[in-house]
Amino acid sequence: MKILVIGDSCKDIFIYGEISRMCPEAPVPIFNPKYQKENGGMALNVVANLYSCGAKQVDILTNKQNITKTRYVEEKSNHMIMRVDINDAVEEKLTAEMILGINFSKYDAVIVSDYCKGFLDIEIIKYISYAHKLTFLDTKKELSEWAYGFTYVKVNEPEWNKSLNSGERIENWKDKLIVTKGSKGCEYNGQIYPVEKVNFLDVSGAGDTFLAGLVFSYLQTKDISSSIKYANEVATMVVQERGVTTPYGLNNETFSL
Repeated sequence: MKILVIGDSCKDIFIYGEISRMCPEAPVPIFNPKYQKENGGMALNVVANLYSCGAKQVDILTNKQNITKTRYVEEKSNHMIMRVDINDAVEEKLTAEMILGINFSKYDAVIVSDYCKGFLDIEIIKYISYAHKLTFLDTKKELSEWAYGFTYVKVNEPEWNKSLNSGERIENWKDKLIVTKGSKGCEYNGQIYPVEKVNFLDVSGAGDTFLAGLVFSYLQTKDISSSIKYANEVATMVVQERGVTTPYGLNNETFSL
């Protein structure tokens, strides 16, 4: 099983601490940091989840410019106090020359993880969709004809609603669109795939886990229904853990502060 992941990536940082009093100079809480966890985020998190599921070889093509998302979290309640993003939009772009240099035929599947940070433009994504016979897309962009070439497209419900409001029609996506709906599961081809009711601790990165589980299972079964069920299962596992993680083992580094 050889998989290529193309898309925006970042570093996720979670700083956990405690809050026991308010600031005397302003109506804000005083945050006392205790430790932090770091891991690769966005496309890098898709890669980590693929390996966690059991993939043996995953290559990634991503931005070199460092994007960081730093979340300050009150440890006891797991309540996020603030998130600080640095380099939220990258200047470097994936070029046509870089794409033309890829031997797509050596991969069993190609995944595009498009967080809309500037690394991928629509024309490049469209080219990728036709460069391989089995392609998966997860995007923050509004969907239209540029994405019709993908085998399967996964978006969350608010993202799909934006596309609907822009005039896109469900008929164009009947056999390829998977819409995730959080605690309600997901919808594919008019069917709802529910998820087990659990105590959600942190949904950060759950969409990456769903995508990785979907692709990993599909490469084994070639059955989209069973693959969606597996994707739901592994995504449900990670939302019960703190931070951005993987279903079969944590993928972050912990540092004392």
